[in-house]
Amino acid sequence: MLTVLVDYDSGNLHSAEKAFQRMALETGMGEVLVSSRPEDVARADRIVLPGDGAFPACRRALGAHGGLFEAIEEAVTSRARPFLGICVGMQMMATWGREYADTKGFGWIAGEVVKITPTDPALKVPHMGWNDLILDAPHPVLAGINSGDHAYFVHSYHFKVADPAERLAHVDYAGDITAIIGRDTMVGMQFHPEKSQANGLRMIGNFLQWKP
Repeated sequence: MLTVLVDYDSGNLHSAEKAFQRMALETGMGEVLVSSRPEDVARADRIVLPGDGAFPACRRALGAHGGLFEAIEEAVTSRARPFLGICVGMQMMATWGREYADTKGFGWIAGEVVKITPTDPALKVPHMGWNDLILDAPHPVLAGINSGDHAYFVHSYHFKVADPAERLAHVDYAGDITAIIGRDTMVGMQFHPEKSQANGLRMIGNFLQWKP
């Protein structure tokens, strides 16, 4: 069993690598590899796409690694490999990103990524720190997670999902903020599970054991 964390120069992957390695060891779910090689993605049993920074920059960076996105898309959409997008890695699953310039996403989950605009002007953007998850739908990756459990967020843009059935959880930040999306063998988390302590580790372990 091989889980590949995709490295496309989108940020420091050290904490994510350590969290996934820890949970792979605890769950007996094989090897975790950080790689930017399309051939590693092609042989992966599970794929994790992190992302830090702005949507357009991350999309360009992924596209600049020759064949890397194509390998991800073929593995996920044609061969149904379980996929987890984290932060901007989740946002890029959308149809469009509206950060700085309109940028096409993967189009896997219909919707757009737009600026957070809290109804309470006292709330700052970016949305940074701990917030309580509110579960919208059951999912194997959420086994053992309940509404009210905390996760750690750092973002200024959020995913407005076109189909409510594809939103698995949200948080309240003077308005709904999508926290988790999913359909078929794909799931995405706006927060950082690798920085979300016991709850995040549980979700990582659930993803590694998920058999769609």
